[in-house]
Amino acid sequence: MPTVYACFCTDIIHEGHLNIIREAQKLGELTIGVLCDAEMIRYNRFPTLSTSERMDMIRKIPGVTRVMVQDTIMYDSVVRTLKPDYIVHGDNWDDAAMKEIRANIISLLNEYGGQLVEIPYTHNESVEKLDRQMKEKLAMPEFRRGRLHKLLKLLPIVKTIEVHSGLTGLLAEKTIVAKDGAIDQFDAMWISSLCDSTEKGKPDIELVDMTSRFRTVNDILEVTTKPIIFDGDTGGLTEHFTYTVRSLERMGVSAIIIEDKTGLKKNSLFGTEVEQTQDDPEHFAEKIRAGKKAQLSDDFMIIARIESLILSRGQEDALKRARIYVEAGADGIMIHSRQKTPDEIISFCKAFRKEDQTTPLVVVPSTYNTITEDELAACGINIVIYANQLLRAAFPAMEHTAKSILENHRAYEADHDLMSIRQIITLIDEL
Repeated sequence: MPTVYACFCTDIIHEGHLNIIREAQKLGELTIGVLCDAEMIRYNRFPTLSTSERMDMIRKIPGVTRVMVQDTIMYDSVVRTLKPDYIVHGDNWDDAAMKEIRANIISLLNEYGGQLVEIPYTHNESVEKLDRQMKEKLAMPEFRRGRLHKLLKLLPIVKTIEVHSGLTGLLAEKTIVAKDGAIDQFDAMWISSLCDSTEKGKPDIELVDMTSRFRTVNDILEVTTKPIIFDGDTGGLTEHFTYTVRSLERMGVSAIIIEDKTGLKKNSLFGTEVEQTQDDPEHFAEKIRAGKKAQLSDDFMIIARIESLILSRGQEDALKRARIYVEAGADGIMIHSRQKTPDEIISFCKAFRKEDQTTPLVVVPSTYNTITEDELAACGINIVIYANQLLRAAFPAMEHTAKSILENHRAYEADHDLMSIRQIITLIDEL
């Protein structure tokens, strides 16, 4: 009897999936693969059910001979193990990532004469409603807030990109690349005080108040589903910080990062070139304790940012502060550096990991940007934040266009550098 294989990466089974299963059963003995949690995330399908729960869901469908876990988004291992006569898939190969998967399947099947059978995707009001409901579920505060914790357990490193508006949030949400037989995307979003201030044309000195910053958060929350890490600067007064924690937690933000400095905030990349005062570690620890006491759920994270390396106080001072902050309840440690090489970051992380193997480590490789994510993960780092690249990319492009219009007294010359409005608005989902 011919063997048939189909893979599903879904938390629900609707009539479109059942149609694919029925057509697959007509071809022979059917094995269904369930894409594992870690690969679901890479595929931009964050699971609301565990792998085992999704397997149980498939087992209940009559006529399925076997259910197995597919460990990679590409089909190499599955095909070389099962050698199915047919692989059945919907015909929804719309984006570059899906086309890469299709090419992978065809290449593997061609090795021995297997066949890809493509079933027309089911488009109707019921299916579209269920798909929309699943997306809305991912955006709900109680679900979104806990996603960062889950990502830390599933991924070697959580890739986080700066966003400062609803549109940049959509870019972070929907940008997926297919390269060298792999699919990748960003896992989380960083709302930077620097970028939020700069986008408003104001200096990065905690001038933009929390009410305004919360509006930015809300704009992004409304159109995205990925977890948000919020740049809380110094956290302000302890009494104000507890309020900020409660507000962010209620909104569905996953974490806040606060830095151990006092006084008028100056950007860390100025280092010792400007006057910056590091807080007393015990005083900063009290702020962490107050924030942890104020939060209501176990999902929300308070991450302590250590400025010792920025202010040339050395690794031992940074390690001492890290011990105090973790003891106070910090859910993670962010270590910052303005050096052009990652040497002092790597040294700190290795020393920290000798003492503490579990507390998440966060880095922002803005200046030492040659180091790769794999190299960071090998040092025990759990979260990498690309903290300002989208804003920095936007400004020169806008300035170039503005100059072109002024120089040529028309927009024609600038047009070849611009994305069409039609392409931009396709990012925006309609209800």
